[in-house]
Amino acid sequence: MPKLPDMHLASRGWQMITLLTFITCLAALVFLGIVAIALIRIVAALESIGGKGDSYLAKLRLGLRAIERETSHLPAAAPPLNEKLGAIAGGLMAVDATLDGVHTALLAQEKKK
Repeated sequence: MPKLPDMHLASRGWQMITLLTFITCLAALVFLGIVAIALIRIVAALESIGGKGDSYLAKLRLGLRAIERETSHLPAAAPPLNEKLGAIAGGLMAVDATLDGVHTALLAQEKKK
């Protein structure tokens, strides 16, 4: 087999790199084309979700804003309310203990009859 000159091997190497670069670019273009086609096909579904003022997303956004407005006072009102409810809980525990004593006394009285 005759020996090929070094220039010929170098030329083949560049041809291979060029071919692989071309194939890679072509594959990237095909991929981007597929993504573009997929986005075009789902645009109608996306617009029905949030594209217009009467969409589901717009209605949800308005509802969430209303909830936010109606409950904006709660962070300021909750700590004092929590303290007051804690005091009431202490009083209710005392009432529970008293009622338990009354219940026990009534049961004891019924047994004597």
